[in-house]
This record gives sequence, C-alpha cells and structure tokens, in this order.
Amino acid sequence: MIDLSNTPLPQLPPRDPTSHKGDFGRGIIVGGSRGMAGAPAMAGVACLRSGAGLVTVAAPQSLMTAIAVHSPALMTLPLVEDDGGLAHWANAIDLESISDRYDAWAIGPGLGSPEANATLAARLYSGWLSPLVVDADALNAVVEFERTRGPVLASPPGPRVLTPHAGEFARLVRDPGLAAMATGGDDQRVEAAAALTHRDDNRQTVVLLKGHRTVVTDGEHFAINTTGNPGMATGGSGDVLTGVLTALLCQGLSPLDAARLAAHVHGLAGDLAAEALGQVSLIATDLIDRLPAAFQMLERSGD
Repeated sequence: MIDLSNTPLPQLPPRDPTSHKGDFGRGIIVGGSRGMAGAPAMAGVACLRSGAGLVTVAAPQSLMTAIAVHSPALMTLPLVEDDGGLAHWANAIDLESISDRYDAWAIGPGLGSPEANATLAARLYSGWLSPLVVDADALNAVVEFERTRGPVLASPPGPRVLTPHAGEFARLVRDPGLAAMATGGDDQRVEAAAALTHRDDNRQTVVLLKGHRTVVTDGEHFAINTTGNPGMATGGSGDVLTGVLTALLCQGLSPLDAARLAAHVHGLAGDLAAEALGQVSLIATDLIDRLPAAFQMLERSGD
C-alpha cells in the first residue's frame, strides 16, 4: 500500500465569488432516538461548520424540536417512529424516494438499537448510489443484519466510509485476529483496516479506524493521522467527526481525501479546544466551536 501520511493534505477548492449554497452540497444526517437527540444535531451543526451548503437532520418525529434548537440553520425531516422512540425501518422507503436530493448521506449518530435499526441501515447501505458515511449505531445495525439475514458489506452500489472504533471494528470483522490487530501498532492497524475494505468486492469502501493515530485507508493507500488528544474521548466526539466528513463529501472530495482531511481537522479542533480548556473539561461541542479556527489554519498553511 502507498503511505500518504507525510504527503500534503487534501484541500477544499477556493470558493467562487458567484457561488451559491447549492454549490457546496446538500448533506443529510439520519439518526437520533429517544434520549439521543443531541448526537444527530451535533453531527448536523458540524456539517454546517465544515462547509456544506445545506444540511438536513432526519430523525424521529418527537425529536424535531430538540434538534432544531441546536441551530436555526439546520433543516429537519421527521421520521416515523415506533413506541420506543426509534425510527421505523419503513422510513427507508420514503428516504429512497428523495435519495437523489442529497450529495452525501450519513447514518448512525444516536440511532439506537442495532436490532431495531438493522433493516433501515442495510437498506440505505445497499440501495444508495450517493456517498454514505456509516457510524456508531449504524455500524452495529449492519453487523446485526449480516448476522441474522445476509451480507451487506460485500457489494455497496456507491462510495461508503465506515468510521468504527476498535470495538465496532471487532464486531464488523468477526475475526479475533483482525480485532486484536486493530488495537496494535500502526502497521497492524493499517493492515486490519485494509482487510475490512477488501470485504467490498466493488472496492468502494474507505475505513477510518478511530483511536490514537487514526488510520484512514481504501485498501490501496493509507494515512495515519497525528492530530487529536485524549480529551476527545468524550460522548459526541465521533458524531462531530461524522458531520465534518459528510460536509467534505458534499463539497466534492473523494471518500479517501474526505476521510483523511476530516480526521485531521477533527483532531486539530480537539487540540485547539484542549489548549484553551484543558483535556479534562473538553466536550464535543467544544470541537464544533473550534472547527472555524481549524479550517482557517488549513487555509493559511495552503497559501
């Protein structure tokens, strides 16, 4: 594999003075469940702060107000929910009818029960041509679908970016050897993440294996991220990363470039937050607050 770790970071193109919001993409975050309205909301705000032109959060109907108050710039799409406050699988049918309205999708933040969401996650994974970020509860939902009903990872019709931490990775690969490698040194983590990309016969999958020195790979290239700090080990940090990544896909970066840049910017925002607040007190919304400064630093370094 080709090591990109020390090559220049991917860059977003300069903005044309005559551009409009549609030029920077339409993103949609599918997630949320009773008690976890904040996860898709933070992903949505992070997506806006990372440059997407329009961002919609699709979540159970009862969460609409709680999500909207995070930012008036967010749009919301109510989903039918069951008695437990989880999105019903049949929402996939309605979402499919609008799938071409969005340049990039994400599913997972705060989605809830993998058993209840297995069909919804699998339908999006197997049916969408658009780039799709799969995170958190959606990763576990895909695992549940594969365990009980059949393969999903082997033949996605469009680009997919999987963002597991080591525990989610272990459930995805169902291979104790690869799971152990995912918690090893750099070389082992790269090999493990690449092995997961090779489960995709269409070679459209990128894996972002989260953790200290996050690994990004498409199975042919890899990069090891060096930004970030232990203060980012806090609830919602991964949701922010999902939002950043979705925004970069919206703006036309390839899945590998988007994942590599997202990992760097997310970690850099965390470093800026830790410098200002300390690692102990850092929370996920502090990362969102530092995204503008992180992107400004990248712009200055590219001058």
